[in-house]
Parts: sequence; structure tokens; C-alpha cells
Amino acid sequence: MDVVDSIEKQVSSHPVVLYMKGTPQQPQCGFSANAIRILNACGVEDFFAVNVLADPEIRQGIKDYSSWPTIPQLYVNGEFIGGSDIMSEMYQNGELQKLFEK
Repeated sequence: MDVVDSIEKQVSSHPVVLYMKGTPQQPQCGFSANAIRILNACGVEDFFAVNVLADPEIRQGIKDYSSWPTIPQLYVNGEFIGGSDIMSEMYQNGELQKLFEK
């Protein structure tokens, strides 16, 4: 299975997927830590986290897959939402919470 297939499988088989540096318990960068804080603030505790530092192929593959240059990346119901900055903005204006109500 190539890296794109494996990313597609992860994104399509979990309602919420976060590609991040580190783990939810131990984020390895401030942006990933911020993404976890925002998900927790939205009441999302059950999500699939992928540590891109553990797999260089996934780390590059997810950037190619989304055409988005940075990590973290959030997917909800198979749809790319964005990185830490977009998550913050959507959280501030209430859009992110609405995504998780569905």
C-alpha cells in the first residue's frame, strides 16, 4: 500500500483525524499542542492522531495529499479543514464547534 492509499484509508475510516508532530499526550510542537487544545475545547476526545515524526513518508505524503505545506492538519469526515491557524480562527468564530455537532 503506498502512502497516499494509507492516508486515504486513515482519513476515510475515522470521523476526526489529526496529523501532528508528536502524540496528543506529548505534542512535539506548539502548533500541534494548540490543535489538541482546540479539539479538547470542542469536546472532541475521540480522534485518530497520526504522529508524522514517526514516519517520514507520511510526513511528506500528507503535505502532498492536501497540497498544504504545514503540520498539523485536521480532517473531519474525510474533509481537509486546515492547520493550527485555521482551526484557531474557526474555533473563535464558532464554525469548528458546528462541524463536530454533526
